[in-house]
Amino acid sequence: MKTTSILRSYGPALLVVLLAGALFTFAMPENPTRPEPTDVDLNECASACGLPSHVDLSGEDYPVQRTEAEWKERLTDLQYHVAREQGTERPFSNRYHDNKKTGLYRCIGCDTPLFSSTDKFDSGTGWPSFIQPIDKRILGETRDSSYGMVRVEVHCNVCGSHQGHVFPDGPKPTGLRYCINSASLSFEPAESPEAIKALVEAWYLGK
Repeated sequence: MKTTSILRSYGPALLVVLLAGALFTFAMPENPTRPEPTDVDLNECASACGLPSHVDLSGEDYPVQRTEAEWKERLTDLQYHVAREQGTERPFSNRYHDNKKTGLYRCIGCDTPLFSSTDKFDSGTGWPSFIQPIDKRILGETRDSSYGMVRVEVHCNVCGSHQGHVFPDGPKPTGLRYCINSASLSFEPAESPEAIKALVEAWYLGK
């Protein structure tokens, strides 16, 4: 079948498919920048520690509970929309998408350590991207079928704040891409990976 016949038969549908493919290619380059290797294993650090006394994940409710008024007092309008209403901020114009500083990323809703700069990479998507969380117990997952897509939503298991989504197209060694909203995070600078580890340990010890 000639190209003109194909376009005539499938015109609008084919155009949508081609545009979708182009957008996906732009959103996730074939060779994303991998995180720089480090000898500090924050995942081992977290798993070796028991959760703080105020973090009981065995119940149905999130350990940190706030009223809507308290949430709105704590968060900006954008932070509230993203973290509490599962919104999405604009790509490339958010606070941490291009942040290359060393430090710890905490949940904006409860200050729980979620991600480390040592696991952050440039995905080309316009949002902060990580190959893994510090502690998988702390990051919950739910099936998200909004906007006609099926995705895996991730949220803080301590306060329930929406963080973003996880996709199976990240770099090695995990092959995962945690695509997170800057509005769901706060960033605490640290001098080194060892200093990040100290901050994480302090949270687990309740200090």
